[in-house]
Amino acid sequence: MILLRMKQAAETYLGCEVDSAVITVPAYFNDAQRQATRVAGVLAGLKVSRIVNEPTAAALAYGLERNLKGEKNVLIYDLGGGTLDVSILTIAEGSLFEVKSTAGNTRLGGEDFDNRLVAYFAENFRKTYNIDILGHPRALRRLKSASEGAKRFLTSATEATVDVESLYDGIDYRGKISRSLFEELCSDLFRDTLVPVQQALKDAKMTHNDVNDIILIGGSTRIPKIRSMLTEFFQKTLTTSINPDEAVAYGAAIQAAKLSGESNEKIQDLLLLDVVPLSLGVEAARGMMYKVVERNTPIPCRHTKDLTTLDDYQVSMTIEVFEGERTLTKDNNLLGVFDLNGIPPAPRGIAKIDVTFDLDANGILTVSAKDRSTGNSETIVIRNEHRLTKDEIAKMLEDADFFREEDKERKLCLEARNQLENYVYQVKNTVSEKGETMSMEERVVMDNECEEAMSWLDKNTDCLREEYERKMTELMKRWSDILKQFYAHVLRHRAKRQRCDTYQATSIEEIHE
Repeated sequence: MILLRMKQAAETYLGCEVDSAVITVPAYFNDAQRQATRVAGVLAGLKVSRIVNEPTAAALAYGLERNLKGEKNVLIYDLGGGTLDVSILTIAEGSLFEVKSTAGNTRLGGEDFDNRLVAYFAENFRKTYNIDILGHPRALRRLKSASEGAKRFLTSATEATVDVESLYDGIDYRGKISRSLFEELCSDLFRDTLVPVQQALKDAKMTHNDVNDIILIGGSTRIPKIRSMLTEFFQKTLTTSINPDEAVAYGAAIQAAKLSGESNEKIQDLLLLDVVPLSLGVEAARGMMYKVVERNTPIPCRHTKDLTTLDDYQVSMTIEVFEGERTLTKDNNLLGVFDLNGIPPAPRGIAKIDVTFDLDANGILTVSAKDRSTGNSETIVIRNEHRLTKDEIAKMLEDADFFREEDKERKLCLEARNQLENYVYQVKNTVSEKGETMSMEERVVMDNECEEAMSWLDKNTDCLREEYERKMTELMKRWSDILKQFYAHVLRHRAKRQRCDTYQATSIEEIHE
């Protein structure tokens, strides 16, 4: 749905159809996540030309913007809302981009900082009002939105205030937090962001002195503590000239221009060499991880290793494919399983099976196994329980039109509900602010009517569009007489006031009149 919405926005802006895309993903996305992203692109009606790692895309933007001369080692630090990615690239003359290493944490990002603030304010609310709101999702959702705003505010201020009207049970909550307290609450998370940096340096066989530039991308890199920690670690000034929110998209556009045959000489000279984020291998004897492709191997690549049988006169072999860095396969991520049949019976260790891992430019993995003696082979694109089959994808594409119609109807339904809600609030505010010309009885009646209407909206959150429209018509008809009389009073009062403003009085009697 996100990709479809972006496709529609691009088509509206460009005035033409968009049918292809370069999609960026976090560098530490595994094979299943990349495949799922590719499937999402297909379901959105896009031909996915390339899947590019986000730090690599940012480096493309940086290299072309600076028009680099000579060779530079650049560290890309990408801390977004949900993931952290660190990559080290060597950029030569602004056209050759070689990824030396990549590391990251797919479970660490700005949302974790928000959660720490939510926990702090929820505890503060409990201490103040003796009410625990941790079990109330609606209150937590509103508190989280306010906490995220406070976090953003703390990037430029030393203190922030959280104001949530009627947070729970009609209680208005107001809380304060200083930047130093925020940094203390998230201190362990901030320290964790340096772990992938150290890992990336180790994998690239570099020290912090070998890095020439540090590029920050992702909204969470605006946090002052993050910047000060990186500055202290590298003893270098950080590069902040590139907009952290746009750098990745800029790099993806550069890659798309090259793939589409853009004539720009600078773009055509560009050469991008990415790497494998996680080691890939198969299960060997006693559950050991037998690595076929080591992490940080440049892609696209093709690696072949040989296996043999573990039992006497074995005629078939089950090959389990894993990704990860642990010694035992049980600690790594299973990508898929397939069988190779028709192996000639022989004592254990005699038969030789060649297993080939083939990674394309998108980091998508194909595994094949071939028996040397017979030539029997099996080839698969890795599948797992989260992956959609071709038939499932085809069915979803067939259903896409139906879902679009349903979504359109849902949008109309929400618009009808919003229109009704706005009307009720408009009447309520008008009566409360300017109802002095109404009788007390009329005001009480209208206040009760508005409360009943809002209560009806709260209880009927999932009605058909016709129900909301019927309710709107009913309220307008019921309130029309009272409101007509009220607005007539207002207009007469306004006209009388205007006459008083413009009339030139000549006597005390006229002034009284």
